[in-house]
Amino acid sequence: MTTASKQVGPVQRAARTADSPKGIPADVVGGQPPSAPCEMPMPATNSTTTRSAMTMKEIASLDNLKQAWKQVAANKGAPGPDGQSIDDLRICIDEVLPEVQRSLLEGDYRPGQIRRVWIPKAGGQRGLGIPDVIDRLVQQAVHQVLSPNYEPSFHRNSHGFRPNHSCHTAIRAAQEYIDDGYEWVVDIDLAKFFDRIPHDRLVSRLQQRVTDPDVIRLIRHMLKAKVVMPDGVVVSTEEGAPQGGPLSPLLSNVVLDELDTELDRRGHRFVRYADDCNIYVRSQRAGHRVMASVTKFIEGRMRLKVNKDKSAVARPHQRHFLGFRLRRMPWEEDVEVLLSKRSVERIHTRIKELTPRNWGGSLRDCLLRVNQYLRGWFGFFKICTPAEDKLLGRIDAHIRRRLRAIVLKQWRRKRTIARRLIRLGIKPRTAWRAVYDGSRSWWALSRSPAVSRALRNAYFAERGLFSLQAAWRQFQEVVNAPKQLQLPI
Repeated sequence: MTTASKQVGPVQRAARTADSPKGIPADVVGGQPPSAPCEMPMPATNSTTTRSAMTMKEIASLDNLKQAWKQVAANKGAPGPDGQSIDDLRICIDEVLPEVQRSLLEGDYRPGQIRRVWIPKAGGQRGLGIPDVIDRLVQQAVHQVLSPNYEPSFHRNSHGFRPNHSCHTAIRAAQEYIDDGYEWVVDIDLAKFFDRIPHDRLVSRLQQRVTDPDVIRLIRHMLKAKVVMPDGVVVSTEEGAPQGGPLSPLLSNVVLDELDTELDRRGHRFVRYADDCNIYVRSQRAGHRVMASVTKFIEGRMRLKVNKDKSAVARPHQRHFLGFRLRRMPWEEDVEVLLSKRSVERIHTRIKELTPRNWGGSLRDCLLRVNQYLRGWFGFFKICTPAEDKLLGRIDAHIRRRLRAIVLKQWRRKRTIARRLIRLGIKPRTAWRAVYDGSRSWWALSRSPAVSRALRNAYFAERGLFSLQAAWRQFQEVVNAPKQLQLPI
């Protein structure tokens, strides 16, 4: 047992990955590289020029491994099957990295198992694969060498998991196609894409660019890593690249770049974000023709599966794309960016969870929870156009009503409620009548005019409640502010 393994402890393995005779302590999760800022993509170069040879020597260099560790540690994440955390590995990282380097260069590194985690999504669950920390470090090291070589050749309309691309740039590109008159969308949904990636086709595409057999062998081992299910059952992996590791987003783009190339060759206007692909056409008839031909290519050539129940040819405002729907009215020039029905349902569900009627903490603690969620939500959905201003106001109003119900519950007795309302400026007769007029629940009472005036919008604003409508209007002022003309001196 080496010093490194004694320091790590929980897994009893010195410089070892799960199945490796000479690996290292494992415990990495951190998932995917950080999302890119919301900028418009640069034009596609489609260049095949590589920046490096993409060799094992590059991957295993100490500088690359140290940078990979910094990224994995910054991403944090839960432990893998071996139970090791980021903090466990941090204690002995200086001893571990040279062992990782040696193991990679000598070819005896073997990835450990992957822990399967199910997270909820619309209509079901999404499976995530959480590797050990050490395995995430190695995946990140591979990603740092491969990504700069592949990235310049990816299509400009591929927006997922790429620098200077995001959901926002994908929506902006879709707006442009609709504005150009392509007002029908072929919405293609790939069924369980990450779980069905054919390993042989993926490796074949990698071999077109990666000439070092040791790198290919390493990626094969990563793809074949066994999966530990929530009930403890260990299953082998014959296909797929589970989401959750730093390398899977890049591998998914390598696979789907074949689709991008084919769509571009056919002259289609399309936008793709990971496995969500929308193709924009001028008519419904053309849409059905494109749906049939592209489905044939995906299932026949790429050996993937199109989910026919979730795929459709429709108007853009009828489809959910990255949380939004796009609409262009005949009398309007601009293409509107609206919240999809699913996004509205999700925020209402989440607000209900954050403001339960049995909330036992302080109003301040409740506001902190709500604000944290609303700020994150707004950061993503702030690109909505003015048509959603009133909807944001209604969401704000619903949040305030739920908070009013919590405040009333904390005041408890009707006598206390009436006195508090009077203290907040309500006339005594109005306050007593509002409280004692029939048997009313806190939820019903929260909607009464007297309570709404006492616990007015300013009451919650003074206590720091984040307003979606106010933030959106402020954001629009900044976006639409005229730029000052710069004159040469």
